Amino acid sequence: MADPATYRPKTGEIPTDPGVYKFRDAEQRVIYVGKAKSLRQRLTSYFADPAGLHERTRRMVFTAASVEWTVVATEVEALQLEYTWIKEFDPRFNVKYRDDKSYPWLAVTVGEEFPRVQVMRGAQRKGVRYFGPYSHAWAIRDTVDTLLRVFPMRSCSAGVFRSARVSGRPCLLGDIGKCAAPCVARVSPEEHREIVEDFLGFLGGSTGVITRDLTAKMQRASDDLEFELAAKYRDDLAAIDKVLEKQAVVLADGTDADVLAFAEDPLEVAVQIFSVRGGRIRGQRGWVADRPAPLPSAASTDAGASTADTDLPELVQRAVMALYEDGAPTAVPREVLVPVLPADTAALEELLAEQRGGPVRFRVPQRGDKRRLMETVEQNAQQALARHKLKRAGDLTTRSRALEELQEALALPEAPLRIECFDISNLQGTEIVASMVVFEDGLPRKSEYRRFVVRHEGQSDVAAMHEVITRRFRRQREEAVADEPQEGRRRFAYRPSLVVVDGGPPQVAAAQRALDELGISDIALVGLAKRLEEVWLPDDEYAVILPRSSEGLYLLQRVRDEAHRFAISHHRKRRDRSMTVSALDGIEGLGPSRRAALMKHFGSLKKLRAADPAQIAEVPGIGPATAAVIAEALAQTPSTVAINTATGEVVEE
Repeated sequence: MADPATYRPKTGEIPTDPGVYKFRDAEQRVIYVGKAKSLRQRLTSYFADPAGLHERTRRMVFTAASVEWTVVATEVEALQLEYTWIKEFDPRFNVKYRDDKSYPWLAVTVGEEFPRVQVMRGAQRKGVRYFGPYSHAWAIRDTVDTLLRVFPMRSCSAGVFRSARVSGRPCLLGDIGKCAAPCVARVSPEEHREIVEDFLGFLGGSTGVITRDLTAKMQRASDDLEFELAAKYRDDLAAIDKVLEKQAVVLADGTDADVLAFAEDPLEVAVQIFSVRGGRIRGQRGWVADRPAPLPSAASTDAGASTADTDLPELVQRAVMALYEDGAPTAVPREVLVPVLPADTAALEELLAEQRGGPVRFRVPQRGDKRRLMETVEQNAQQALARHKLKRAGDLTTRSRALEELQEALALPEAPLRIECFDISNLQGTEIVASMVVFEDGLPRKSEYRRFVVRHEGQSDVAAMHEVITRRFRRQREEAVADEPQEGRRRFAYRPSLVVVDGGPPQVAAAQRALDELGISDIALVGLAKRLEEVWLPDDEYAVILPRSSEGLYLLQRVRDEAHRFAISHHRKRRDRSMTVSALDGIEGLGPSRRAALMKHFGSLKKLRAADPAQIAEVPGIGPATAAVIAEALAQTPSTVAINTATGEVVEE
């Protein structure tokens, strides 16, 4: 048996919302499904003193190896989802709703000549229209009894129906007006079929007519002081509301659909999928994965190539492809609900239609039940990502395991408690910048982050990496021997245990050459290549391949992606500043000091363009004649520019 402490979630990770939870054993079999008004309050009670638990509950907790939960909007939704999952997984420790191993359904035998309405359990049969499942058979019977007053269709058994036909006398329901008595030909098969269709329409969602009628009857009975009759109508309305109560997690139109939602950050994305069949949630899938990187370009690192720039349509498309990769036709529904349309919607629809053998459409729900269901799935995605982040980044045990894995994989003498990562960003060899980020004990230490401006324009990433590594460790050596009491000025005095460079063998070789030139031999160095997430060591012919599930690889990816993000942000600021200055270059009478005064006064080039000569002349050092020249020059240049990331050109928009 497992110790519950080994899989107990932190209290702060568990939401306080209503929801449904599942306990799984070591083989990932669902052994218990439950619901709760507050997931946090309920789940924490399972991990209290075992001596205070019921024997069956205690055995369940010690048999389980993990627990997971799904957030819903209301208790009613939690109840419906609990029904579905208990029936699907048949958990061994569940007792509730399992007295006869089935759930009650409201069924109409539409395949018969004279369809019958009844409560049915067990396996579903052909030629029968089902509504449900529901929790209370008595509620279904009461509702049917109410509806038979308005839709007097057949509800008797086959034996009673045959007896009435032989005797020529209807049963009691026919005498009291709750059956149209097709058994004695009071109505024709066609007329009875019309009654059945109206009944099915009501159960399908057209509840307004009957509800308004019963409400009016209740009011009239109350006005006439017939309180017993009014109470009966009141109970009839309550029964209807109980059976036909709408839930946000159920699509009332019986739609077959998969609902995808995402929660993302610059490094990872959480995907949640609810599978809806016949209007009800039949299953849930989800995973957390690294954000996919954009396709590699011919140029080296540029300002547009960031994992954070991978847009949501691409994420949707990749998730859909992963979801239906098994190729089973029954796995693809008619409708897929997504937050945004996939990147190649038409092609993806055609592919899935061929797999399914029928049309498939992607839709973005805007309102109604489908929009509310999408919001529920989004909430679950956010919870999944939050739990994942807390577990991997906030858990001391997980961070320690990551550092231990790196120590073992890289053959380090000790765990790399301080990791520094360097990345180069440029645009066609111009505006070359570099970043240095620092992780201590597996967590980012942002106060230690540093930016570099590469001094030699036009050089390659490899040469830029050599320059930056040289400058960083030369400065560290100088500060280590300097007698400077001001702690704030000793910015590079701490030595890293591990240096990570963004790139493959060329970048690693350049960084190693810089360390060798400085006589530094006791700092480990690796490179992390984006294409296959390979770890490269200096002078090694083959890369070190860490498992995709490795916590050590996850830590290296976090460090690398954080360095890339930091470098990109620095590059964009410098690029924007250089573009602003270039727009003012060449204007007669406008030197560096006046350009600086203009930008300080207006704050941006856009505001400067919008100013008239009189407003420009208000800037100290700018006279009316110069202001007129500036306004005329800016009016003749493009008002908006953009960078073509493929060519590096500045183009008009």
